[in-house]
Amino acid sequence: MVKHLNRLLAALSADDLALLELGFEKVDLERRYVLETPNKAVDNVYFMETGVASVVAVNGRGERIEVGLIGCEGMSGVTVVMGNHRSPHSTYMQIGGTALCISAADLRTAMSQSPSLQRLLLHFAQIFMTQAAQTAVANGRAKLDERLARWLLMAHDRVSDDEVQLTHEFLSVMLGVRRASVTTALDALKKRGLIEVRRGGITVLDRDAIEKIAGSFYGVPEAEFRRLIG
Repeated sequence: MVKHLNRLLAALSADDLALLELGFEKVDLERRYVLETPNKAVDNVYFMETGVASVVAVNGRGERIEVGLIGCEGMSGVTVVMGNHRSPHSTYMQIGGTALCISAADLRTAMSQSPSLQRLLLHFAQIFMTQAAQTAVANGRAKLDERLARWLLMAHDRVSDDEVQLTHEFLSVMLGVRRASVTTALDALKKRGLIEVRRGGITVLDRDAIEKIAGSFYGVPEAEFRRLIG
């Protein structure tokens, strides 16, 4: 059996994986590629292999803030797993990568045929909701340096090396602050020797120190993943 890069797929039994594999198409996803559009039907679901997608909430004035990240640990289309067909949020690639794509219809069929597959995907939905809740806690209670540290750790968890390909513009959306504030916060981490910043990318140099800055704002959804998925 092929060892999947996606951690959800790697956790499936052979029988459950077989239900999905016939419907899979491997796709390249460029940065900014839109996976889901607010209030539009979700036609396809993506099991990420590499790269990072952001789930972004948008209010009536068009203001945006990130509510969740998806990488090789998970999948888009949580709304499909939960029995719906659309979401009020936008989901798009923040760091380009690859994924295994399956139609929402095929995923629903597979879930209807296997309670164990449905259970594992619902576990991931719970993990994602936990992540969104912790993001709300961080946005409401954490200082900017703590929120930035948390976000860098989450992105670092989902890439294959220490370099995270991000722009200040993206970070300002993710954190819901002005770009100048992001630059100031990054400069503070750089001066402490914790990161290296270049155009379009950030390299993590001292993860342990960044974890100390993030404190209790990082780790809850990660612990849920270990508990529910392995």
